[in-house]
Amino acid sequence: MGTSFGVISSGRPSGVHCALFSAIGMAPRCWIRKDQGWGVGEAVLSASAAGRESAPLSARASPAVAGMAFVLRCIDSSSLVKTYPDIGELAFGRKGKIIVAIFLYLELYLVAIDFLILEGDNLEKLFPNANFHVASLKIGSKQGFVLIFSLLVLPTTWLRSLNMLAYVALGGVMASVILIASVMWVGVFDGVGFHEKGVTANWSGMPTAMSLYAFCFSGHAVFPMIYTGMRNRKTFPTVLLICFIICTLSYGLTGIIGYLMYGESLSSQVTLNLPSKRFASNVAIYTTLINPFTKFALLITPIAEAIEDSLHVGKNRTVSILIRTALVVSTTIVALIVPFFAYVVALTGSFLSSTVTMLLPCVCYLKISSRTSRNLRLELVACLGIIMIGAGVIVVGTYYSLKQIVHSF
Repeated sequence: MGTSFGVISSGRPSGVHCALFSAIGMAPRCWIRKDQGWGVGEAVLSASAAGRESAPLSARASPAVAGMAFVLRCIDSSSLVKTYPDIGELAFGRKGKIIVAIFLYLELYLVAIDFLILEGDNLEKLFPNANFHVASLKIGSKQGFVLIFSLLVLPTTWLRSLNMLAYVALGGVMASVILIASVMWVGVFDGVGFHEKGVTANWSGMPTAMSLYAFCFSGHAVFPMIYTGMRNRKTFPTVLLICFIICTLSYGLTGIIGYLMYGESLSSQVTLNLPSKRFASNVAIYTTLINPFTKFALLITPIAEAIEDSLHVGKNRTVSILIRTALVVSTTIVALIVPFFAYVVALTGSFLSSTVTMLLPCVCYLKISSRTSRNLRLELVACLGIIMIGAGVIVVGTYYSLKQIVHSF
């Protein structure tokens, strides 16, 4: 499977990871609040935040955090482990490496689709009356904008070195701050206010909400390279702490603001609710639009490199461009067929992110540790508990996500 996530590990990996997932995770954060309501949402977010802040030291508060702790233990068990797929190989051989890599690349692939849907939704918000004609074929505004964005971003996926894009992508954290400030401005100064009460608990929305939580706090695939690439691994807890604090605070604040502003009428992306032709609204929307353009290639390139390595065509420039073009075309087709942002994100979170953050770390750790004579009673109980929770999110969340996608047609 070759260069797993190599591009993301270059430059400033922790910053790129934080920027990448804070950018895409900000969009559905308000939708989570709507799906859960006030009481349940606060309880889950508080537990997640508390757990993640202690993640490097303990795995007692959150399944995803425990998964991260077991990932680090797997890395420390062998000097040969550099990437997440290497953990799969250490545990189960080449088949394990391939299985882990497939889940990681599928997650990147679906996030790229989410970016395309995000662009189409927000450009349609800016230009609701736009229509496109190709010969005698009429294309709707959202579909047209998805196609235009795909054409614009395609050349960035052909680049061999994405270091410049990686550094630009670090602006995702600043973009999140701008987005929050713009939404707050609309609420305070543009006549929207914060008067919606919402509901205390919405249990029917829990499967979707938990899937979105899993998506927003994923990223375990990148951490092994951050960890092994650091000169002083003792500083990793600080890096992890800062990253998760930023994401948790930004997600929580965005969710609270959006739900107070729009309540049960909240859209899958808060930018779609903002009043048109207001300066702050346009700032929020344009900020949302810029992020995917700088990050799309960072998602596609690792997948392309894995395909090139498996076919042994990495040095053939023409074949490389064709593979990357095919990936962009395929993501565009899926985005046009299934243009439901929140539900595609929920599917990504339930089926892929939950597997990567909860199931795979525990299964691999148990397999690796079984070769030693250590007493694994506590770890075994923890792993089994996490596996049960993860399996529940995967089965229930995936079912509800697919059900909502089907019902949306």
